[in-house]
Amino acid sequence: MFGFSMVKMVRQHANKLDRSMRLQLVNLYRPFKKVPCFLHSTLENRLKKRNKLPVIIEFYEEGDACTLGLEQVHQILSGHRKCAVHHQFTSIPFCAATITANGIEDLLNNCTHIKKIHHDREVKALLDKASPSIRADVLNSSGVTGKDVTIAIVDTGIYPHDDLKGRITAFKDLVNEETDAYDDNGHGTHCAGDAAGNGFLSDGKYKGPAPEANIVGVKVLDKMGSGSLSAVIAGVQWCIDNKDKYGIRIISMSLGSEATQPAAEDPVVKIVEKAWQQGLVVCVAAGNEGPDDNTISSPGISPKVITVGAMDDLNTVDRSDDIPADFSSRGPTIDGLTQPDLLTPGVNIVSLRAPGSYLDKLSKSSRVDEDYCSLSGTSMATPICAGAAALVLQQNPDLSPDEVKEKLLDSAEDWGFPGNTQGKGYLDVSKLI
Repeated sequence: MFGFSMVKMVRQHANKLDRSMRLQLVNLYRPFKKVPCFLHSTLENRLKKRNKLPVIIEFYEEGDACTLGLEQVHQILSGHRKCAVHHQFTSIPFCAATITANGIEDLLNNCTHIKKIHHDREVKALLDKASPSIRADVLNSSGVTGKDVTIAIVDTGIYPHDDLKGRITAFKDLVNEETDAYDDNGHGTHCAGDAAGNGFLSDGKYKGPAPEANIVGVKVLDKMGSGSLSAVIAGVQWCIDNKDKYGIRIISMSLGSEATQPAAEDPVVKIVEKAWQQGLVVCVAAGNEGPDDNTISSPGISPKVITVGAMDDLNTVDRSDDIPADFSSRGPTIDGLTQPDLLTPGVNIVSLRAPGSYLDKLSKSSRVDEDYCSLSGTSMATPICAGAAALVLQQNPDLSPDEVKEKLLDSAEDWGFPGNTQGKGYLDVSKLI
């Protein structure tokens, strides 16, 4: 096996291929077990030319390395069929492409500006009596409702639910390129309601912490709730590029993938941290792989953004009996850092239903009345935290993301669990007053 060219390439360029990319290339040889040896060479040549792999190419940041690297990539790939660059990201030195194994080999041997090639892996929505549980109603009753603060929900889209009427100020579809707001999965709609539903159709019963905040929908996940790293990066890049146009102050991301490399080398971590540097508060889900340790998802491994775990409020407003959700991912991160940052409710959260969507058809038992549904996961906890951040920014619009994070962490109550289970503790928005 070690004589195969792709295996040799993986060994030679191991430092320029992430772990998942190395596995993808080596796994090209799986069918060889059932093929006579004298056919291996012919089959290898065919696989190298025909099998396309989705990749994210990272360039060095020094000088013009990114610009020159892109030129080299385009020039080299022009000699390979079935190879193409799809996205170029302006905030980070990356591009996304579909390339054959032959093309990858050519790039590694001849493009001097490539720092690393990452597998464009799958990203999924993190699914497995919320506002009163974090005491957002205390601020709501005093007029702090997230008014004039805009939250971008980077997810499966948004159904134009009556509880969001007049507050979906923009919609960007990076999956199907539709222009009108929709959600064929239902996850993103639920998340939007978790953050900013106003309870109009339930007489205020099912209301998010920021019931007057504006919402921007950015669809990066498909009908099945899955997507790619490059689509997620493109979605965050769109938020950065349009933050002033639509007044975006917060990004909520209830999605993730297994953390396979340190935060400093993770492409999605790099884009969310760039958004943070550009003045956007970013809330991301910790993941649903608990109660095991070392299960924080990417980009939740970032030490900069706000990583949110889930609390089980046992369907009561009384906080005293609440416990960390069993499924909520625990730290430490792949870098050994304590995560999550804090906990908010994430079990049996009732929020907006997207009629006819994939989740709506799949789990009819989760429907609540005609217009709502109940879901669990750090997916739900994350936009609840984003809604709380909107309350902070309504009161203090000039705060930086670091200052917003500090205020939220200071308002978290220590629940007596280890840091890698609860972070700073259970969010209590009433302490923001």
